[in-house]
Amino acid sequence: MTAIFPECTVARYLARRLAELGITHLFGVPGNHLGPFLTTLRAEGDVEWVGTPTEGGAGQAADAYARVHGIGAAAVTYSVGAFNLLNACGGAYVEHVPLIAINACPPYEQWQNYRAIGMLTSHMSPRRESNLDVYRQVTVEAQVISNPGLAPGQIDAALTACLSERRPVYLEVMEDLWDEPCAVAEQPLLRRERPFSTRNQTMLDNAVDAVLTLIDEHPGPDGRPRPIIWAGEEIDRFRLGGPLTELTEATGVPFCTTVGAKAVVDEELQQFHGVYNGAASHPDVHWIFKEWATCRIGLGAWSTSKNLGGDQYVGTDWVMAARGGVSVGTRYFPDVQLERLLPALQDALVKRFGSGGLTADYYAEAHAHHGAPGDRPASLRSHRATLRSGGSRSRHAERLTYDGVFDRINHFLGQETQGDWTVVSDAAFSLIGSMNLSLPAGGFLSQISWLSIGWSVGAATGAALAPERHHARPMVFVGDGAFQETCQEISTHTRLGLRSVVFVMDNGHFYGIEQMLVHPSYYADRDSPDGTGEPEEADFYNVLHPWHYDRLAEVFSGKNTPANGISIAHTSELDELLARLADPTDPLNAGPLLVRVRLHRHDYPRAMAYKVQEKRG
Repeated sequence: MTAIFPECTVARYLARRLAELGITHLFGVPGNHLGPFLTTLRAEGDVEWVGTPTEGGAGQAADAYARVHGIGAAAVTYSVGAFNLLNACGGAYVEHVPLIAINACPPYEQWQNYRAIGMLTSHMSPRRESNLDVYRQVTVEAQVISNPGLAPGQIDAALTACLSERRPVYLEVMEDLWDEPCAVAEQPLLRRERPFSTRNQTMLDNAVDAVLTLIDEHPGPDGRPRPIIWAGEEIDRFRLGGPLTELTEATGVPFCTTVGAKAVVDEELQQFHGVYNGAASHPDVHWIFKEWATCRIGLGAWSTSKNLGGDQYVGTDWVMAARGGVSVGTRYFPDVQLERLLPALQDALVKRFGSGGLTADYYAEAHAHHGAPGDRPASLRSHRATLRSGGSRSRHAERLTYDGVFDRINHFLGQETQGDWTVVSDAAFSLIGSMNLSLPAGGFLSQISWLSIGWSVGAATGAALAPERHHARPMVFVGDGAFQETCQEISTHTRLGLRSVVFVMDNGHFYGIEQMLVHPSYYADRDSPDGTGEPEEADFYNVLHPWHYDRLAEVFSGKNTPANGISIAHTSELDELLARLADPTDPLNAGPLLVRVRLHRHDYPRAMAYKVQEKRG
């Protein structure tokens, strides 16, 4: 029930509902249609407005904020702003991120004028529903608010859908409605979960039985079961890190994650064995997942091209529990909720195999039954320990490589720094290189399916402002081509005093990943034919205009808003930089830091070697 009170307006209603959801920051680009709402938002005082240089950057910030906090919001102005925000909203839709897109549109009277005499004003389109129709493709609820009496119900319907479906929603509000009176909310916003009935319980039981049967049908050479869990994105989106940890600790079953679920739980857990990404996986992880394990149990994992790293399908010895159902081999069980599957599977596995009954020394078994692979470290855990040992610190001026940078960063995060960091990785080589960093729970963000290049720079803003991670510094890895898309978002970092560290991986002003995907043979010989370091056979369209990325810090800095830039090309320079990052009194840490990492154009992460080998084959 609601009641009309003169002091409540449409703007106040929406502002108060955002605050009720725990949203502390609203990102966006202002405009005349949005102005009245922002004035009210500031007067209410619960949600802080964060103006960004671009609507795309606002969407990226809101996306990352929502990944960390559980829900986020961005606000823009009609058409010119909304269409710029669309890319970020599309990514949030694909990756199941609950984002509220607020679009302030021309007033009701202007639409009436258009109907009567055909007069268009700024940002209007002859197609009245142009913005609405577009956003319907990338949201689970889209509303146009043109009547203040209906506004509370429409706002609540959209926000409830965002909470319940964990995907974006769209609110288009006419400018002259912001200050119009409306009802006051008397009921809190609540997530509406799908009901769990007797039929659902039967389906859940059948799915668990099928998983146990699959495990029984695929024993190892010694007759013992060898399942491995592949934890995915929905573990993060549904906040199921705790149940996942309980499942693996109670049963002893080893697990990997997808790239998109990296660091969904603490990666120092004994049962954790790395990120599985198909042929792009660390060799040790690939061997455990594909050769040692006899069946694979995907929990919340999405079968995307990036997660499968070159594979186009999963096999009949796989379980894939995601998107509201469970496939077990060739069988499918619809309407099985992941949050119920995890504890049910844990109980069944403990009952069948005993507490810790799936714990295995797979390396000892491999040596006894197959002979230990000679080209593989003793374990991924010992491999990481090697990377984090004192011996990893560089002592000379070798030229930096992708692998060298990330190996060295891994040591820094594990051994040298006392601060908390949130690694925000962009697409392409940055993502491939960062996926094997060892990180605590919640310490990694990436856009694994949509892969909009440049996402990381704006996303770092949202990650830093989310209440759950506000203590952590963003560490961004972004390619030079991707950085050119969204470099202006460093302005927001500077304005807010975020102490972000943005590593721009400058591989000779070159779209390296595009070259790898189209013509990987370019990388077959890492040394250029003429010895100059500039390859002759690169595809012309992958060559970028060169920037001095580090010098942008001077452009964005101000008298009271410091920003720094530095260029490095050798391992000794990276060592010196990391030593300064570990010193909180160093002025380099006063604000955002842009680091231009100069790499050879022929260089690529070792994880992408399979693409070159495929081409050679």
